[in-house]
Amino acid sequence: MADYTCASQQRILRVLLALGGHEVNGLAPAEIAHGLGISQPNTIRDLENLRIAGIAEKIDDSGRWRLSPRIPQIAVAMLSAIDRSQRKVDEVRQRYTREV
Repeated sequence: MADYTCASQQRILRVLLALGGHEVNGLAPAEIAHGLGISQPNTIRDLENLRIAGIAEKIDDSGRWRLSPRIPQIAVAMLSAIDRSQRKVDEVRQRYTREV
């Protein structure tokens, strides 16, 4: 099977994951670059792509970067979907296990 991975896409995902847990103070591009072992220009390019996608945001007063609210919003939507599914399963279980 052919290798479908792409180095630049894998790099941007690593930058995304590096931002997690730094939502208050963010990270400087140099910190991200050093931590991931990638160049600062590539880091800045990746951050800009994440910004355009609505996933990351630049903190204006410090120039640092953090995840945008979009990721937690996705997580909340996933949890809501799981809760709805659980209620449906519970309803079906109750229907099939009640005595006649």
